[in-house]
Amino acid sequence: MKPLLLVASLLASPAWAADAWRFSFDGQPAKGEVAIAADTTYSRERGHGFEADDKRNAAGLPYFFSVDLPEGNYRVTATLGGKEASETTLKTELRRLQLDAARVPAGKTETRRFIVNVRTANIAAVTGVEPGRVKLKEREIASEGWAWDRRLTLEINGAQPALTHLLIEPVQVPTVYLLGDSTVADQSGEPYASWGQMLPALFKPTVAVSNHAESGETYRDSLNRRRLDKILSTLQPGDTVLLQFGHNDQKQQKDGSGNAETYKAELRTHAEAILARGAVPVVLSSMERRNFDAEGRLKPSLLEYADAARTVARDMRLAFVDLNAMSQQLYATLGPERSQAMHPLNNGKLDNTHHNSYGAMQLARLVALGLRDARVPVAGQLRDDLGPIDPARPLPPEQFHIAVSPGFTQQRPLGD
Repeated sequence: MKPLLLVASLLASPAWAADAWRFSFDGQPAKGEVAIAADTTYSRERGHGFEADDKRNAAGLPYFFSVDLPEGNYRVTATLGGKEASETTLKTELRRLQLDAARVPAGKTETRRFIVNVRTANIAAVTGVEPGRVKLKEREIASEGWAWDRRLTLEINGAQPALTHLLIEPVQVPTVYLLGDSTVADQSGEPYASWGQMLPALFKPTVAVSNHAESGETYRDSLNRRRLDKILSTLQPGDTVLLQFGHNDQKQQKDGSGNAETYKAELRTHAEAILARGAVPVVLSSMERRNFDAEGRLKPSLLEYADAARTVARDMRLAFVDLNAMSQQLYATLGPERSQAMHPLNNGKLDNTHHNSYGAMQLARLVALGLRDARVPVAGQLRDDLGPIDPARPLPPEQFHIAVSPGFTQQRPLGD
């Protein structure tokens, strides 16, 4: 990537609340703007800069720029284009896809908008919730720290990226919260990805997605680590919470610490707390693991927990997305060989539980379909150009591409 001059307009210091933060690459700062060289690194004192010390920001790779912001939702307006034809992909925080392969002809510019949620682990005291902090895992403090720091980190990626102007504004919009396991959580490094990381790109710039899922976790972990409390501390009437656990809850049977009945009770606890805040809980059954028999038939492994999720949703009259059934149909359509394209290789071995970007996007689209079919209000904010979504007619893997993020890992997500 060629050296660039970044110009930042800070109406107030990033350490304090501001009306807006403006950035441009024109090299000619207007009144009130601060010129920042491409080698200006982020520091807490400065409150903005390139993440040059991070291994994911090495020379020649897509780069990351961070700005300190108070916790909340922000509308990002990106102006793309320039003298040459460009193709820009933008991701935020931990590889949350916001804008995929936006192409602008030479000599033209286009403006795109999206919403980003910024948060910390601090839990504010509200009715029924004690102040404190989320009990983060070690990996959340280290490789997943960008999901919890007090700043917005933007990944500028693509075949020929051209970000010429950037405006960041605090905004009040409905929020879609995600709670789940590794198949939902923001995965920090390639080749792993989750449907939760793809979901922001499927919404119009009228909704924020706040992903509180974490690898290896269960409904019980959500309670014990205070992830639900964190959501409740900021949850507003009309917000939506998508709940998808099952893979790891199932393993509680092995040590005798839980079963489908405790799973249902813990799910009810979540739903009741969300309903008490005037928000909308949506229950999702977990997608299936990729597991075919010798005859090429998918072998379901999570039916007991999918049925338990369905039962709670029915009894409590909650919206239900049967991702388990849709994923079975998706796998069956692709078959034993082509379905491998949904999963990453780790040290030469196929991971049949977790997903890569292709698999994550196909599942995210099925979640969008489920929200529409269940008539969840926030489904009205899904983008109009998603096209037909059918688990029996997935996008062929050969036709799929998303710009690869820097930062590969051999560390497999927790859980199975």
